[in-house]
Amino acid sequence: MLLAALTAFVLANSVLWFSLFGGIAGLPVGVCAVGFAAKNLRPCFGRQLPVKRHQQVRNGVTLLEGFLMASVLSAGALAAMIFRGYALSKILINSGVCVLTLAVMFWNGIIRLYISAVQLGIKWRVIGAVCGMIPVVNLIVLLKLISLSKAEYRFENEKEQLNLDRAGEGICRTKYPLLMVHGVFFRDFEHLSYWGRIPKELERNGAKVYYGGQSSAMSVADCAAELKETIERIVNETGCGKVNIIAHSKGGLDSRYAVSLLGCSRYVASLTTVNTPHRGCRFADYLLSKAGEGLRAKVSGAYNAAAHKLGDPSPDFISAVTDLTYEACQRLNEQCRDADGVVYKSIGSVCVKACSGKFPLNLTYILAGHFEGPNDGLVSLESMKWGQEFIEYKPSGSRGISHGDMIDLNRENIDGFDVREVYVQLVSSLREAGL
Repeated sequence: MLLAALTAFVLANSVLWFSLFGGIAGLPVGVCAVGFAAKNLRPCFGRQLPVKRHQQVRNGVTLLEGFLMASVLSAGALAAMIFRGYALSKILINSGVCVLTLAVMFWNGIIRLYISAVQLGIKWRVIGAVCGMIPVVNLIVLLKLISLSKAEYRFENEKEQLNLDRAGEGICRTKYPLLMVHGVFFRDFEHLSYWGRIPKELERNGAKVYYGGQSSAMSVADCAAELKETIERIVNETGCGKVNIIAHSKGGLDSRYAVSLLGCSRYVASLTTVNTPHRGCRFADYLLSKAGEGLRAKVSGAYNAAAHKLGDPSPDFISAVTDLTYEACQRLNEQCRDADGVVYKSIGSVCVKACSGKFPLNLTYILAGHFEGPNDGLVSLESMKWGQEFIEYKPSGSRGISHGDMIDLNRENIDGFDVREVYVQLVSSLREAGL
């Protein structure tokens, strides 16, 4: 960063140097021009980060930090020229060269970040674009963008190194493959993973991963029937004998139904549910009771039509939501007794405040809290508990972990909570248990 800043500063103020030192300034300015071009082409010399995208983020940060330092130094040089009474023409020419030079460094850096930095998200990209022309505010926002991006490449580089160090261990190479079962209102798409960066992390550490592939919105019984077909197909095609299910949200209810009532227990070694509403969501009862028949029909019709276009054969919005109510889950629990020979575990989390979750979880958090207390934006902590073991994940500070955070829905790095490593350790524990 320092070298980038110094080469930019010297080149940007070349008119000043020639004015002070005459022709002698030609050599250092020329050297800095070459150095400036080299730093813009390859901002970080020496050891490159293993992942190209992470290196691009690091390069962008280096250029923007150099831009800020060179801007401060150039502002001092401009002040000195004015104070010493330089001709206005020289001041204007020097300022023009300065603006052009620093603009090259700035745009080179910011474009790299906008293309490569995942943690900026849509929010900070929009804020950066909107505030770019507002004096002072633009500098504050730029510092925030740099901070987020620097934290990202450092964190991702540490994760990459961790995976390289344990590459030969296969800590997620379980006896039985994983079946990851999504929740309500989502589907398993080939290029848009419901589980974010988690499956790739598991596979890198030796896991074999399959997906439930059930419809986004149907009754628990109907989704369970689809899961049964998936499980039997995997077992028959691979000869693996059994699968370890990891199921999120309503997917946990679908999986329990398939295991207990559809004869899948002989094909399932373990079932780990993630933020699953085993005892229902009381605010779902409230919403259904308050929504008139016309409104329910309108919302249901719109969703079903969209879901059908995305691949659901027979979407049923109302049945899916109804099966998440308190009474429906009570009936389910009476029917679905835990199957012998299947290991049941559950994990969960809670938000600490409304802003812990993205929209609409920041709104439903308040409603769920009113009816059931601590929750993840949708499901209460008490409703998540099932099986022989329950683990609650709590990050440091007051961030909280939402329903979506537990599946890496937003691909967000959260301080004190590495969601990818949570699943690596979860699957590693299955391996250690001989599953």
